[in-house]
Amino acid sequence: MNKPLVSVIVPTYNRAHIISESLDNLFLQTYTNFELIVIDDGSTDDTQARLRKYGDRIRVLTQENSGPAAARNRGIEVSRGDIITFQDSDDLWKPTKLEQQVSLLSKMDTSVPCCISNAVMRVVNGKEYTSFDIASITPKYEEGLWLNVAEVLATRFVLFNQTVAIRRWAIEKVGGFDASLKYLEDYDLPLRLAVEGPWAFIRDPLVIYREGTEHSFSKQAHRDPLALKDCEFTIFERLLEKVRNTGGNANLERHLERRLKGYRRGLRIIKLQQSNSPTAQTIAKVGGVFERYYGAAFRRSPWLYPRALTFPIDCNGSQRSLPSL
Repeated sequence: MNKPLVSVIVPTYNRAHIISESLDNLFLQTYTNFELIVIDDGSTDDTQARLRKYGDRIRVLTQENSGPAAARNRGIEVSRGDIITFQDSDDLWKPTKLEQQVSLLSKMDTSVPCCISNAVMRVVNGKEYTSFDIASITPKYEEGLWLNVAEVLATRFVLFNQTVAIRRWAIEKVGGFDASLKYLEDYDLPLRLAVEGPWAFIRDPLVIYREGTEHSFSKQAHRDPLALKDCEFTIFERLLEKVRNTGGNANLERHLERRLKGYRRGLRIIKLQQSNSPTAQTIAKVGGVFERYYGAAFRRSPWLYPRALTFPIDCNGSQRSLPSL
């Protein structure tokens, strides 16, 4: 098998206490034709001292603190790989992660933009889940093609950055991460990649996601609900416009329109919650209850809630002709 170069991009910020564990883990990969690029996003701890110990085994770039999207984009710019991957500085990969993803992509048509794997989610309450289970993705096959990625991602988030391997042409075509978004750049990019066509998938969890501390970026986002909802609205409004201009996917349009209506209601609820008026806060509570019940009913609907449509590769490891959707 041809062994393409894989670029592994690791953004980090003040993770000196754990960065070595993550980097050491990456060097356990059974697939060895990869370059490891670490972007230090303005760390003020002793991250640089920890990184210097690796010498020329890694490439280190430093920049003023600009956020994870800008750091990953910097890594993409300097990378040389045919396949681009990302790892956070506090998570871990199974040793065969790259080998399995490169192997599956090699069996697929080059028009398949990326390969996503499942992940074990270790959260602070001590419980473990998988990213596919959380997103209600239950493929029948161990690996193959996921046909309706855009419709599924239009209705829920799937862990992406740590679990994906992206062909260079695809990430260059969609333009990388949107650094103008305060939050959810890791939701925006997969949505844009999803409209490029079916993805390869691996059902086996190849990533261990470890929930961050109270100071993590994801927890910060949930403490800033108005900005978070505004980012969601921007992402979906922009994607809906693109889909409408392209045409040909009425189901995706409907899901995007539904999400935008929900975001509008959510923005109104948050603004009412922040009001000093007891009446406004009561209306917000009622609205919040409605949204929870509406969301639960939608997720249980066998007609409205899209299930992941997956398709196997054949027994000799090649991609079959795709069925029409």
